Amino acid sequence: MSKRIAFVASETPDAQEALARLGDVYGSADESEADVIVALGGDGFMLQTLHRTEHLNIPTYGMNRGTVGFLMNAFSEDDLQGRLNAAEEAVINPLRMRAETVSGKVMEALAINEVSLLRAGPQAAKLSITVDGRERLSELVCDGALLATPAGSTAYNYSAHGPVLPIGSDVLALTAIAPFRPRRWRGAILPQRVRVRFDVLNPDKRPVMADADSRSVGNVLWVEATIDQSVAHRILFDPGHGLDERLIREQFA
Repeated sequence: MSKRIAFVASETPDAQEALARLGDVYGSADESEADVIVALGGDGFMLQTLHRTEHLNIPTYGMNRGTVGFLMNAFSEDDLQGRLNAAEEAVINPLRMRAETVSGKVMEALAINEVSLLRAGPQAAKLSITVDGRERLSELVCDGALLATPAGSTAYNYSAHGPVLPIGSDVLALTAIAPFRPRRWRGAILPQRVRVRFDVLNPDKRPVMADADSRSVGNVLWVEATIDQSVAHRILFDPGHGLDERLIREQFA
């Protein structure tokens, strides 16, 4: 079955060249009338596209024209309609971040990969961590901490020595970034339904910024994060190359 395709691309020369060629071959529909969005770029552009089009409730198929392509399929101009018809769908619920700044402003953002807190000054951050209203760690001295979804567990979380989580597992990874105290604490695996709160200790002396998929909030007092099941991102993958396979492959690379 022929699908109406909306092509979008990052600003890189490779992505723009692919956009022009694919548009000539397959045509390009408006996003509001398309059956599928084809995103040309890397993982960063894929995340931007998913966030920007979440209200449309149509699947997105990425083709790698960037540097990192964990969420992307291999690029090819041939038989795109056939690949789209055969593609397997993964549904991902993002984290919703709420953060209050020292000025009293409350900000919200969604994160497909992770919500992270990072020190914003020369001194280490000091954080307390509460899970579902119960304080679990009274003081974490660190460069930062993050809460990652299974889809994001191979990104920043993995670089910070956090665990890789299977897609479909109802858990989140809570990972410390360069922890100093307590020395032996390296994080936790939490049920997906929990609400995690980070409180910044000594925010004037030890400022902290928060980030949700590269959307940043400076000088935060506290950050809360929980899965938002009302939002579903639909991502298409070639058969045999879905997120489960990619997670396994990443650990043996």
